[in-house]
Amino acid sequence: MTQRMNYMQQSPELFKKMLEFSNAEKESVIEESILHLVHIRASQINGCGFCLDMHIKQAKIHGESELRLHHLSIWWESPLFQPRERAALTWTEVLTKLPEHGVPDDVYDRVREQFSEKELSDLTFSIMAINAWNRVNVAFKTEPGSADKAFGLTKAGLS
Repeated sequence: MTQRMNYMQQSPELFKKMLEFSNAEKESVIEESILHLVHIRASQINGCGFCLDMHIKQAKIHGESELRLHHLSIWWESPLFQPRERAALTWTEVLTKLPEHGVPDDVYDRVREQFSEKELSDLTFSIMAINAWNRVNVAFKTEPGSADKAFGLTKAGLS
């Protein structure tokens, strides 16, 4: 796979703003472990190799188990995820795939049982951000692992 172009160089101001948006996630009330799962799952759905590679390495660095990472693609069948994580993954999938008639009330109600309004709002912005990153990296075929050194991901031991 050959990268089509370097969008960071072509649109540096927009890239900077997107990075600021994503960095604001550090102020989120959502647990970092859940955010890792959300980023990985959305990247799996969207087929974004760059983001999938990066977020798996970040999750590993922050202590996520390899078995849970392997089970993430079948999380609904796996006993390894807690109700709050399942709700976050449900919300990730519905917002990433966006059903034709919007988010069903029963899905919203189930997710809302696990998250406060503030938490659900923060989670939604996180899902928006990862979907945007997935789209730009898929569009321009950003090479997985190409930013490992810049992002400190070599310490994951997965390169």
